[in-house]
Amino acid sequence: MVAGATTQRGERPTTIPERRRRGFLFWARDTGWRHLIGLVMLAFAAFPLLYVLSASLNPTGTLVGSNTLFRTIDFGNYVRLFQLPQQPYAAWFINTMVIGLVAAAGTVFLGALAAYAFSRMRFTGRRVGLLTLILVQMFPQLLGVVAIFLLLSGIGEVFPQIGIGTQAGLILVYLGGALGVNTYLMYGFFNTVPVSIDEAAKIDGASHARIFFTIILRLVAPILAVVGLLSFIATTSEFVIASIVLTNPQSQTLAVGLYQFVSQETSRNWTIFSAGAVLAAIPVMALFLYLQKYIIGGLTAGSVK
Repeated sequence: MVAGATTQRGERPTTIPERRRRGFLFWARDTGWRHLIGLVMLAFAAFPLLYVLSASLNPTGTLVGSNTLFRTIDFGNYVRLFQLPQQPYAAWFINTMVIGLVAAAGTVFLGALAAYAFSRMRFTGRRVGLLTLILVQMFPQLLGVVAIFLLLSGIGEVFPQIGIGTQAGLILVYLGGALGVNTYLMYGFFNTVPVSIDEAAKIDGASHARIFFTIILRLVAPILAVVGLLSFIATTSEFVIASIVLTNPQSQTLAVGLYQFVSQETSRNWTIFSAGAVLAAIPVMALFLYLQKYIIGGLTAGSVK
């Protein structure tokens, strides 16, 4: 049904369609199902987090009774977490932050240097080098655990500072393990920066180092933030290599140390483990929220090349 309306003299009358009333079924079929899927996904993602948080507030030490979320609220597990001399949680927390931040900063710096060279310079073996970086990343790191152990054992006999049992040795392993995929991810983003900017800087007398540090790094800040965040999350949650390299309890990370609370058959304490997991997630969540504005742009721009 339409309603007629007359415009100025001499012009054809125009008709304005009357807005139809849409019922609930039309809204549900058009947009309502999207809200339903969103609520289901939100519940699917939030339930494990709520369960762990509820378990960390349970004073019984077991997961029995945690099915009823937040039935008992007790912060004793968080206090006991820092009062166990055999499980130095504070030392594990500091070790994890140091290793994660150093590994993330080193990964970003080395990856940016390699990506700039592959993107801006032309040299023999450039294409083969790019393909090699991708092929090497196809093999899981678990396949190289034995080789990493033997390599660090051999290096430790000559340079004890980077051998088995040292955090510096673990950081070097992390730097080499993720260099390939991060370089290729940055390489795609570096190609989006016009080469004419480099050429204009060279005409003004700028060197490659000056162009890289003063111009390019500022333009590719989103991908640097993404790579740094992914590297920090990967190193702070890594367990297998860290458990082999770090043999001293005082130098272990949170992923290795927290396993002690649930690895022994007669003294499992899931609630303290949950409290430690909640505290360990706070730095990662804070860093993610701080770098959130860079993440979408960095991932999408680097993936189209």
